[in-house]
Amino acid sequence: MTWLMQALHVDSGTELAWVIFGLSAQLMFTARFLIQWIASERARISVMPVAFWYFSLAGGVMLLAYAIYRKDPVFVLGQALGVLIYSRNLWLIHAHRKG
Repeated sequence: MTWLMQALHVDSGTELAWVIFGLSAQLMFTARFLIQWIASERARISVMPVAFWYFSLAGGVMLLAYAIYRKDPVFVLGQALGVLIYSRNLWLIHAHRKG
């Protein structure tokens, strides 16, 4: 375990848990591009599936939590804006489906 903590430059179990959480968040956020790419390849046109927005929101919220923990104002601002945009897109998609 100490080799992992050294490799990730952390000093405690709490820090290690947060770094693992941050890495998981980044993977969640990155997965949305894979979803979009696969959907577009299958349709043979550029497609933005609803799952893209759900992965964006989940990854964005996770990264925002990580940024807040790390007290990084640049990262917090960037993720907070993204979370608003992803939420709004999901709102518009669901409103359109109802109407």
